[in-house]
Amino acid sequence: MPNLVPIATITAALTLCSALFSTGAMANQPQIFGLHEKVSLHELALELPAKLDTGAETASLSAKNIEMFKRDGGEWVRFQVGLDDAKKAPVIEKPLARMSYIKRRADDRKPGDKQLYSARPVVEMDICVGDELKNIEVNLTDRSAFEYPLLIGSTALKEFNAAVSPGVRYSAGQPSCTQAS
Repeated sequence: MPNLVPIATITAALTLCSALFSTGAMANQPQIFGLHEKVSLHELALELPAKLDTGAETASLSAKNIEMFKRDGGEWVRFQVGLDDAKKAPVIEKPLARMSYIKRRADDRKPGDKQLYSARPVVEMDICVGDELKNIEVNLTDRSAFEYPLLIGSTALKEFNAAVSPGVRYSAGQPSCTQAS
């Protein structure tokens, strides 16, 4: 006669395995954000709406009066956040992290225009979404023709361990960060 294991023992073992598996799996689950979220440019204490776009690689902030300059032997960028009320936009100076070369859309070029890429300065900024604060790279460009002054691309979304649900909006609530994580 074969050795039989009581059903209660099997059930307990399966429950334990299930709990261990789901706990480990849950630890790596991305946070679900909506297609649009309220974010805070933490160091500027400035809140603005953002579009989360998995099809874009980099984050892009609407900026005006972008100027490159040298300071202490390094490259720096001076700009204002592109807000509707320009008087509220402070002048910001940050070290240049790098230059980004973004492929231009066909409707952004004139016939015969050979320049397929636009060069954009990139700076590092603390961005808060929900209660998550991350230091991410942001390229600077005039986004005044777009509804959202900040676009958060896939590189930053990975930093936030985020997934985007296109049917959801503002799921993270008001930005409430205190320190970088």
